[in-house]
Amino acid sequence: MSTQLVIVGCGARTSVGFDRRSSAAAVRAGIASITDHPFMIDRFGEPMKVARDASLGPALTGPERLFELALSAACEALAPLDGLSTVPKVAAVISLGEERPGQDRHTGARLADALCDRLSDKIRVGERSHSMEGHAGGILAMEAGRRMIVEGDAELVLAGGTDSYICRDTLEWLDDIEQLHSEGNIYGFCPGEAAGFVLIARMETARRLGLAPLVTLVSIGSGIEKNLIKTEDICLGEGLSAALRTAAEAVRNTATIDRIICDMNGERYRGNEYGFAVLKASGLFKNAAAFEAPADCWGDVGAAAGPLYAGLVIEAEARGYSPGPLSLIWASSEGGLRAAAILSRWGTA
Repeated sequence: MSTQLVIVGCGARTSVGFDRRSSAAAVRAGIASITDHPFMIDRFGEPMKVARDASLGPALTGPERLFELALSAACEALAPLDGLSTVPKVAAVISLGEERPGQDRHTGARLADALCDRLSDKIRVGERSHSMEGHAGGILAMEAGRRMIVEGDAELVLAGGTDSYICRDTLEWLDDIEQLHSEGNIYGFCPGEAAGFVLIARMETARRLGLAPLVTLVSIGSGIEKNLIKTEDICLGEGLSAALRTAAEAVRNTATIDRIICDMNGERYRGNEYGFAVLKASGLFKNAAAFEAPADCWGDVGAAAGPLYAGLVIEAEARGYSPGPLSLIWASSEGGLRAAAILSRWGTA
């Protein structure tokens, strides 16, 4: 049996759009949602700059806020299954941001349970898992889903992530540790919130169910960075370069990467990391400097990043503005996890 995997559904909920198409259109147009928080003030006495979902009130926090974001994106990703007479159980792999002030270690379990319970009205939910792995988590959820399908544990997997920094305790913490972007701290980042999910299947399963492939999931690589942000250690991109090289093994002898989408968010650490990683993974890209950083538009979206980037690739392919058939997405978690995935235009992998 072929191991070719395809993405047959993709959903997004961001501060610049309530679905995949509107979010991708806003990013392509360079529309930014970064604005003043309605009442949070930073240590310089100025309103905090955030990118928040305008339909969710600032008083809604924790698992309840994450649930609203995730449900919208998950239902969009599952939409291709609507109306099908017979659908296999859908496994679910859900990732959240790392534990931090405003988000305890139980948040992931509470969110996963609530989301899967609601989705059971729409699909038969199979095996489920959750993690709190930060920025790389969404891509690692896709890898967990890929592994489940290859090993025969599932035919369809809903994989993705959701994250939100829009919480009083979280924002105050970011301000205290000097990660919050402001006029007085230009190398901080703008906190955002979002959810992104993809529906993954073997090509044979997609064909049997009559599902149209959106892109091919070519490969996923991961790595561990030991020299972390917020320490005195100098990051030389070891973990990220390992993730990039591992993901690129599948195409190394056939093509170079046409497009790069990543979670650089304005922090100097991430820019330095990427620069060193590219030097260690030379020859993989047509133009390593031509990366795209959607955080400029929708803020830092943490664990939702990877699946949202997949949505940007899917929309570019659907509308004919992708610079080439191979796209690479990557993300770096503050705890050291690094992940990268290569997506290919359907029919070219």
